[in-house]
Amino acid sequence: MAQEKRPRKAVIIYYSMDGNTKQIAERVHETIGAPLIRLEPVVPYTGTDEEIIAQGQEEVERCYQPELKPLGIHLQAYDTFLVGTPTWWYTMASPVRSFLSMVDWRGKTLIPFQTHAGWPGHGLEDMERLCQGAEVSCPMTIHFSPQQFGKLETPQKELDRWLSELRVL
Repeated sequence: MAQEKRPRKAVIIYYSMDGNTKQIAERVHETIGAPLIRLEPVVPYTGTDEEIIAQGQEEVERCYQPELKPLGIHLQAYDTFLVGTPTWWYTMASPVRSFLSMVDWRGKTLIPFQTHAGWPGHGLEDMERLCQGAEVSCPMTIHFSPQQFGKLETPQKELDRWLSELRVL
């Protein structure tokens, strides 16, 4: 007798510094209805833009993983993780690195997405590398304008196509 495939239980996890990744995570939430959880470091990023950028670069260079506030969920209850990150120095943001390191990825599905306002770098590849044992599906890079905060530059049609792919997962 064929074994029945159980429905996937998904959660959307993201970190956003300036709101671009939050904007996309909220669109994913509207599309699939999964719980939406923002990653928050125990020690928040503070200071001038220049100071925060310098801190982010230093953290990325040493693969730092800041401690995160409790997520309020049991990670083992989910089998599909849609994980969003802004691009920090050509890779994922440090809080996302912390989260990805918390999960036992064997038998899980990772759907990574990243936002950027310049060159996307290798963030999606780095996320996949960190999630050994995960099935990686539907990765997406979303480009925002470097000149006009919050202005989507990835064609809306392309974003809509990706969101429609997520509906059938």
